[in-house]
Amino acid sequence: MNYLLTGEITERIIFRLLKDSDFDSWLPLFYEENVAKFLNMPPNKTPKEYCELWFEKAMNRYKNNLGGLNVLEDRNTGKMLGQCGLLIQEIEGKERLEIGYSILPEYWGKGYASEAAIKCKDFAFENSFTENLVSNVHIDNKGSEIVALRNGMKLEKRIDDFNLFAIDKHDWKITY
Repeated sequence: MNYLLTGEITERIIFRLLKDSDFDSWLPLFYEENVAKFLNMPPNKTPKEYCELWFEKAMNRYKNNLGGLNVLEDRNTGKMLGQCGLLIQEIEGKERLEIGYSILPEYWGKGYASEAAIKCKDFAFENSFTENLVSNVHIDNKGSEIVALRNGMKLEKRIDDFNLFAIDKHDWKITY
């Protein structure tokens, strides 16, 4: 299955694939404190090394049909806002479909993550990709926790330093 939202749009966003030429636009994310921790990346790397690791993982996901994050582009300006998408993740030995999202710092607090995450949820359930979606959020990442809650998710459990939020398709149908 292709879990990518390439070409999908919302009120303010266009979803597209990540390209190598996006590297310099994405790099500022990794200069922010705690971002690597929130993204569950190994410690003690430079921002450039984190960005290289991010791109390597993203391209591997695309190539191996493991879902992936699409670039979120502003519909009016064409500027990169962040990334969001559906990811196949192994959580406690079980394959789960996750809504992942990361927004560039200059766009934090403007509702882009929520807008994109809601689109991902609707896309996954409308295409019957799964009966349950999750977002795995670091316990200190209050902004991402708010996005998960706005997306109709509820805390399923805590796993180490992460809170696993989830929503079932049945609950989505009720509110849709």
